[in-house]
Amino acid sequence: MAADLEPGRRRRCCAQDTPDAPKVPDSRGDSDGPRRGSLCDRHCAAIYNVQGDLGDLGCHLHRPRVPPATSTPNCCQQHSEEVCESCVVKTTLTAENAVEANKLSNNYKFGFKKWKSHVTARPWEDRSEIVKELYSDLNVIRASGGSTLTCGNVLYLLLFGWWLSLLYVLVAAVMFITVMGAPYGRLCWDLAGYFLWPFGKVIQKVEVPKSHQACETGVGESSALLGGATPLRWRPGCWLGTGYWHRASTAVWLCLGYPLLALAHGLVCVTAWLLIVLIPVAKLSARATSRVLPLPPERVLIRRLRMTEVPLEGEVILCCYRAANPYYYKYAVDGINVFAVNLLPLVLVTLVLGYVDSPNQLTGSAVKFTLALLSIMPLSYYIGMAIASISAQSNFAVGAVVNATFGSITELTFYITALIKGSREGNRCYAEVVKSALTGTLVGCVLFVPGLCMVIGGIRHQEQRFNSRSAGVSSALLFLSVGGVFAPTLFSKVYGKLVCGECHNVTQNPLGHYLCHNCHFDLMDNNGTLYYSHVQPLVYTVSILLPAAYLIGLFFTLKTHTHIYDIHISDCHMPGHHHSAVVHWSRWRALVILLLSTLCMSACADLATEHISPILTNSTISQYFIGVTVLAMVPELPEIVNGIQFALQNNLSLSIEIGNCIAVQVCMLQIPILVLFTIFYPTNFTLVFSDLHVYASMFSVVLMNYIFMDGKCDYFQGTVLVMVYFILLAVYFFAPSPSGC
Repeated sequence: MAADLEPGRRRRCCAQDTPDAPKVPDSRGDSDGPRRGSLCDRHCAAIYNVQGDLGDLGCHLHRPRVPPATSTPNCCQQHSEEVCESCVVKTTLTAENAVEANKLSNNYKFGFKKWKSHVTARPWEDRSEIVKELYSDLNVIRASGGSTLTCGNVLYLLLFGWWLSLLYVLVAAVMFITVMGAPYGRLCWDLAGYFLWPFGKVIQKVEVPKSHQACETGVGESSALLGGATPLRWRPGCWLGTGYWHRASTAVWLCLGYPLLALAHGLVCVTAWLLIVLIPVAKLSARATSRVLPLPPERVLIRRLRMTEVPLEGEVILCCYRAANPYYYKYAVDGINVFAVNLLPLVLVTLVLGYVDSPNQLTGSAVKFTLALLSIMPLSYYIGMAIASISAQSNFAVGAVVNATFGSITELTFYITALIKGSREGNRCYAEVVKSALTGTLVGCVLFVPGLCMVIGGIRHQEQRFNSRSAGVSSALLFLSVGGVFAPTLFSKVYGKLVCGECHNVTQNPLGHYLCHNCHFDLMDNNGTLYYSHVQPLVYTVSILLPAAYLIGLFFTLKTHTHIYDIHISDCHMPGHHHSAVVHWSRWRALVILLLSTLCMSACADLATEHISPILTNSTISQYFIGVTVLAMVPELPEIVNGIQFALQNNLSLSIEIGNCIAVQVCMLQIPILVLFTIFYPTNFTLVFSDLHVYASMFSVVLMNYIFMDGKCDYFQGTVLVMVYFILLAVYFFAPSPSGC
């Protein structure tokens, strides 16, 4: 989105590229009157730094030609010093289909989850060549494959090639010993050389003439030279139907050779798939197990390709040139990123270990706690994609309800389970950890998330611009929410009584200086009069006003002042392309995945809180640091990845909105929900934070607003935010543990 350089001034000359989808200038601009001079157009174009990768997005950026001789009195006269005062930017997004257009529109709606990945299947012809190569089968012979001596191929040789080739040699020896399996022995010998270094080689299935396929009954062609029928197992072509499966050699192969090789290829396939960059090796092993090894040996032809050689006729089964491809981080299975797919078995392992091994006989609490936290990451991804899919296929009301209900389910699940466990054990430390996690999420989303996106996006783009008006709305809500959340804390500091655990006289003088430890403001003085009569009503008042302010912000941005986002969804497509929406997840499927992921999230959060107690009591690290870092930022990793992807495509507006929206939801939704929960289920949670939380949060919000004032940024400003975040982490690391822990 384009940014306003000065408050209250709008431009209309050009549209800045948003990488979330391509844009075209609003068609209404042609009816507004004569165009401005080309010098002004060039000046505005230079301001907005129009750029973007349109080839990967599936549409054109149309820029109408401006007559150089036309001008109006409204255009600026001092082009070198000022910009066009009447320039108004209208960002037009273009998507492949209506569902994808709804998803793009929801990304710019306040309170809706920002999602980068597609929720529909993209047309194959719109994909880049790099992406097409990721999804292609290993059965294409290239005209020029280049050198096969690469680092990835050598890595394959060291990890898999040598022992897989040795295994084929051993199986070949076993087949030769059985005599009847000699044909398969020769095949395994040839495959041993192939799998030692399969690159630049091809496996083809030899075509058999139709005249050779009529020997299913065992009576073959007679030969005057041979004086009779050729034995069935030695005759090429007699493999179809029951003839092939009735061979004695086939029975020996299926009993002694194929199971062992299939198990080895399965191990290679799983290992290579988990490494992601070696997914071509996984495809190679899977295709060898399913397409090569079941074939009769006479139907398999292995040969080395030469640059000038024309391939033989016949079906190509395997042809691999590279064992590794760094672009496989983009690979998706049914719309699910490969990282989320690989982490899904971790959830099952976590649940089985957590609830079956409850006495901690197999693993300790530290391992189970780590597994539970890691399992939260893929579950957060599935919840985010399910919310985006349902919102894109539904109307605004349904999307708003789903986002409001499940948008913060990941964090709330952990907080509530921790408070319940702390209440049952009578341990105040859990409530302090929850407060640290809330503060860590707020500080991380205000400083670390936008700062990291600025740094990574600034590496590719020298200067990035964003919509300062939309960022200003989020900043105003942040100021309001932080002030409301910490109002009870400030009130207790003013009217509370300072109580210290123990004090020592440093000067040995009764009137001298005293050194006190474990000091805190006692809110329960005089039988809790201060807290129950003054602080608690203030907490309830704030918990009502903050959600009300959030609703007003939604109404402001989504209803009365939608123009501040300057977003228009166009229904144009690439010329000649008219694609219907093929969604990855239907609404019902997304709803089922959302509910299942929420249940698994609750179980993982329960395991995390169950096994966090030994870590809190035995660890030398401050509980503040554990809550601010691990418990706060791990559930937000999918959102951080989305923000980085938006920033890399020069759409910093959405990167900033991701952090701001999470921070606003923490203060205006999550904390009031926790306060409401304590009314029905009494816990040790009170809306009174330590001084460290107050100062860190307020300083972070002030610094963020100072950085975002001019509507533009670079990697240096992002570095400042990230460094301040790490300084605050250092403060939390060396801070003493909170009282009650």
